[in-house]
Amino acid sequence: MNINQRLKAAGLGIPLILIPNSIDSKWPVIACDQFTQDKDYWEKAKNTAGNSPSALNLIFPEVFLNDGDAAERIAAIHLNMTNYLKDGIFAPPQQGFIYLERDTPYNKKRRGLVAAVDLEKYEWQPDARPLIRSTEGTVEDRLPPRMDIRRGAPLELPHVLLLIDDEHDSLLPALGEMAKKKAPVYDTSLMMESGRVSGWFLDTETELAFAAEKLEELCSRSLNRYGEGNANPFLFAVGDGNHSLAAAKGIWEEYKAANGDKDHPCRYALVEIENIYDPAIQFEPIHRIILGAGFDETAALLSRLPNSSSRPVNSREDLARLVQQGQTPNRFGIISEGRYALVETSAPGISTACLQPLLDDYVKNKPGMEIDYIHDNDEVFRLTNGNAGNIAGILLPPVQKAGLFETVARLGPLPRKSFSMGHSCEKRFYLECRSL
Repeated sequence: MNINQRLKAAGLGIPLILIPNSIDSKWPVIACDQFTQDKDYWEKAKNTAGNSPSALNLIFPEVFLNDGDAAERIAAIHLNMTNYLKDGIFAPPQQGFIYLERDTPYNKKRRGLVAAVDLEKYEWQPDARPLIRSTEGTVEDRLPPRMDIRRGAPLELPHVLLLIDDEHDSLLPALGEMAKKKAPVYDTSLMMESGRVSGWFLDTETELAFAAEKLEELCSRSLNRYGEGNANPFLFAVGDGNHSLAAAKGIWEEYKAANGDKDHPCRYALVEIENIYDPAIQFEPIHRIILGAGFDETAALLSRLPNSSSRPVNSREDLARLVQQGQTPNRFGIISEGRYALVETSAPGISTACLQPLLDDYVKNKPGMEIDYIHDNDEVFRLTNGNAGNIAGILLPPVQKAGLFETVARLGPLPRKSFSMGHSCEKRFYLECRSL
């Protein structure tokens, strides 16, 4: 097989990547599903970008999804994409991968590889066991807005992160050594004090053949670890952006239904691949807030957890510390109306397995009540500070990244929003583009 065929067997295509002619901190912008309760963040991002070309003009921050102007925003996004292509914002497309390194306020030199993945090798349904697997549950109701954005768009920008189970770290550091013999194609700070990112193209036969070889080795190893009978290898786990990847899959299925199974650009999605063993990747819990509930109501709800007990806590600092200590038994913190409580339960396993079904069942019977998903303790405390009983925060305990592949291989996806790859500011920033 040639290199293209070998990479395709590993679920990858070699994309034509578009990079702006000029990149500074005004171009990259954080993933659209961050700061969903903080319009001020996005206003600051808008002010930072100003009138300069920016990826901010090509995305739909989800904080604005319910503002009632989705159709107008999507039309403007598509027009901006068309104009950026027409006005020469981008350098000529270059076919290859991009090796990148990301520094954040919390971790340094997180390595990644930007590539295109074959959506024929990905499924998000809980009982599916494809090459590319979802790690968390997918909410079908959240797909239509994302599909509307991608449908008819002339460009895509990636914020999806895929994980590989490369315990020997055989792929990314070696690719980095090859790539950094050349000048970077971008090297820029990131807005809102989110660190720095640098990227180098990988496009030689030697570089691509090496990537194919190492991915083949990882496929073989995954079959030995996770394969049962003739099961597919489990090469990639979706670490972030599951709903965006599922939306891309939905658009591909629409195209297939209308045009047949052809090798069209929408068959692929641009992603960043990272190694779960990278020490710069830390898993963080994703906390919950309940809009429309107060302290007593939330405490009563969590009392339904198996063998639960609760006790008051004096301060937010004490609450955060106590929750941080709690994986066995599972611990949750309640914050509302200036009051704090620690809840313990005998429910085993990852904390979302017992909490999420309880919240979903409760909220569906309460019109006007909803759940949102918040990164970082401080943001939960900010949102619940001084409220009059109309919002409650639930802090979740730490999440261990060890065993993720084994768990997903054996049981399928975890409950949705079970973990975050780092803090909010560490999320992927949109930077590269690809024509659709």
